[in-house]
Amino acid sequence: MRNFKKVFAGMTVAVALFSACTSGDQKVLTVSGLDPVKFDTLINEKPVKLYTLKNANGMEVCITNYGGRVVSLVVPDKDGNPTDVVLGFDNIAQYADTLNSPTDYGSSVGRYANRIQGGKFTLNDSTYQLKQNDGPNCLHGGGTTGWMNQVYDAEQIGDSILKLTIVAEDGENGFPGKVTAVTTYTITSDNTLDITWEAETDKPTIINQTNHNYYNLNGDFTQPGYDMILYVNADNFTPSDKLYIPTGEIKSVEETPMDFRTPHALGDSIKSEFDQIQNAHGYDHNWCLNTYKDGKGDDTVVCASLYSPKTGIFMEMFTNEPGVQVYSGNFQGIGNEPNIKHKGGVYPQHVSVCLESQKYPDSPNKKDWVQPVLNPGEKYYSHAAYKFSVK
Repeated sequence: MRNFKKVFAGMTVAVALFSACTSGDQKVLTVSGLDPVKFDTLINEKPVKLYTLKNANGMEVCITNYGGRVVSLVVPDKDGNPTDVVLGFDNIAQYADTLNSPTDYGSSVGRYANRIQGGKFTLNDSTYQLKQNDGPNCLHGGGTTGWMNQVYDAEQIGDSILKLTIVAEDGENGFPGKVTAVTTYTITSDNTLDITWEAETDKPTIINQTNHNYYNLNGDFTQPGYDMILYVNADNFTPSDKLYIPTGEIKSVEETPMDFRTPHALGDSIKSEFDQIQNAHGYDHNWCLNTYKDGKGDDTVVCASLYSPKTGIFMEMFTNEPGVQVYSGNFQGIGNEPNIKHKGGVYPQHVSVCLESQKYPDSPNKKDWVQPVLNPGEKYYSHAAYKFSVK
């Protein structure tokens, strides 16, 4: 074994390179084609590796404890062929290189998913200034210094469960409270990726976690996903300004390109002249789910779905959260993206769709909305599940 040190945006990564084969021995790859050796390393003196979950029905999910990231998700297509349906990288070095290839691919986002206006909020008469990493706003808990770029402690339980634990100190990226958070990934016998987030704090804080998988159910990451068919079980959405901050309004999707109550292809409306789509260069909005009523979300009812006519792969989403952010890969394929080598090729614009369960964006500053406050003695619990089948 040889050790090489690399520094990525202030983060020291000791990349352990192993000889995976000697004198004819072959590498042992995952079904998705990943080499686990490329994930076996130390980051900030903590061990990182690739964990593989699987079931008897052809589902395989590979996860690294760096950021709690789903690196690959394989399910059978309509012909029984194993198909990887999430974007990302095939090595830990690129995930950890927050200077040249910053990304939230597959991550377990924390402490607060999505945006907080001005990176500022008030809780119990105290005002907190957070890291401003998206223009003036705080995005995904601070981005490169948020939980998606931290190493979780990992415990794999059998073939199908991975438990990831992170302890965030009081004042991290400006957030109050020392928080212990646990993300649990489970794959079930019916080809569901089930995710729970749990957390406790020692002082009042805010928390709003999500999973940030980029889905392309066509299994071809080199072509836009315009033919993928989206359904969102929502009568309303929250319009946002040009910095993606909700205006505070809740508007009907009726007679707008935001209406996915009847499933239709993304390409039918993703280039609409509708101001919200023009502002975002596609979809990057929060939908107010019909499955959330009277302060409670029903995670037994489908809140969204995605379907590929090419592969026949059908994904249904369930959550107890009030909102889902639909992001259509608007910034893929532009900027420095064409120069970055990804798993599965060069990614074009609109190649993928994210379906992120959440409290509404900027909810700490919108007091009429469901609040993300967690107090000492309480337990945070959030749940999302993604069920795969073919049709």
